[in-house]
Amino acid sequence: MLSFFKFEENKTTLGRETLAGFTTFAAMAYILAVNPMILSSTGMDTQAVIMATAVAAAIGCFLMALMTNYPIALAPGMGTNAYFAFVVVIGYGLPWQAALSLVFWNGIVFLILSISGFRKKLAEAIPPGLQVGIQAGIGFFIALLGLKAAGIVIADPNTIITHGIMTSPAVLLALAGLFLMCILSAKKIPGAIMISMIILATCGLFVAGSDGTTLTATPESIAAIPSGLGETFLQLDWLYPFTNLSALKIMFVLLILDLFDSVGTIIGVSRRASLVDSSGKLPKMDKALTADAIATSTGAILGTSTVTSFVESAAGVEAGGRTGFTSVVVGSLFLLSTFLYPLIGAIPSIATAPALIFVGLLMGQSLRDIPYDDFTETITAVFTALAIPLFFSITHGLAIGIILFLVMQIAAGKAAKINWMTYVIGAIFIAFYAIG
Repeated sequence: MLSFFKFEENKTTLGRETLAGFTTFAAMAYILAVNPMILSSTGMDTQAVIMATAVAAAIGCFLMALMTNYPIALAPGMGTNAYFAFVVVIGYGLPWQAALSLVFWNGIVFLILSISGFRKKLAEAIPPGLQVGIQAGIGFFIALLGLKAAGIVIADPNTIITHGIMTSPAVLLALAGLFLMCILSAKKIPGAIMISMIILATCGLFVAGSDGTTLTATPESIAAIPSGLGETFLQLDWLYPFTNLSALKIMFVLLILDLFDSVGTIIGVSRRASLVDSSGKLPKMDKALTADAIATSTGAILGTSTVTSFVESAAGVEAGGRTGFTSVVVGSLFLLSTFLYPLIGAIPSIATAPALIFVGLLMGQSLRDIPYDDFTETITAVFTALAIPLFFSITHGLAIGIILFLVMQIAAGKAAKINWMTYVIGAIFIAFYAIG
């Protein structure tokens, strides 16, 4: 084992890698509660989604470890799960079985693109400013969903939206949880999100909501034998994309979201772990993207949205993780968590909503990477970041961003400098609008 993961070559130890694995898991374990909360809004069985989330994450972690020896953990991604639930299923009205099919085929397409090396070229076709805008916009979208779930933001017929009842127990508890997450993260305490969620859920046992019941329901048990994946396993509408061609634009957005999420995370974490070569390139990028693609299709078969590399892997890297053994530890802990689903399922929205807000805020930090020296890039990034949450649509936010970029570049006389594939992407979106 030690020779496979090359501890000595990477100047690490078994103890350090194990600690790094626990640190990464603590930082990203919130997905076990947040992902089922989001996907259950589509009608999917909560317990089955908890199982699917844990098993898909474990498989993704093991694949990354064995194929690349990188300390990068995978799980169903934030942002894409919101797109899956609130846009694809609830917004477009697709059955969740059809949405899982789109995720599955998205993984197959990405597997082909990763093996061929085309995935990297596709990433280069999206302007840097737009990439930043997409990431920040998804973050703001997630934060808006969290604010709504916590009751901090509510609908209003006169002002469109407004603040909720700020003195209500649920809102006060959610705000306290958000502040706690921020404070713990500022102090660089590993697992800040999960720690805060546990505290909130515990407090909810003693705080009553507006209906008189406690905010957190008392779980029937702490642990139990896993009930299995029967409600979601192999429930895909396998041929949906081939019988409903209008779904291709949804697949395209899933492709784009998965592309930027995985590529950005892998590059960012690998740089912090000093895994890049002297030229600044990641030697096993194609293998890492291949592991990501396989995990996505596997996750869809199990019953969850897109599986992707998690930026929280950086927490493990900061704790000393340098090899794939860190990911093996994370995957093992996810499997162990399948016995704790009664406890996880009892976590209320007042505990998970602050996590959504906080993760959205973290994603919004990408705005610092906007190429501010290029006016067209800056405007494109900012407009896209605003459009996604305000349109309540990642699809239309991405589309308007691409089209705006092309218009501004052509008007500035830079048409010849634009990647030809960027024109293709823009033309596809224009065609979608044209045909309704």
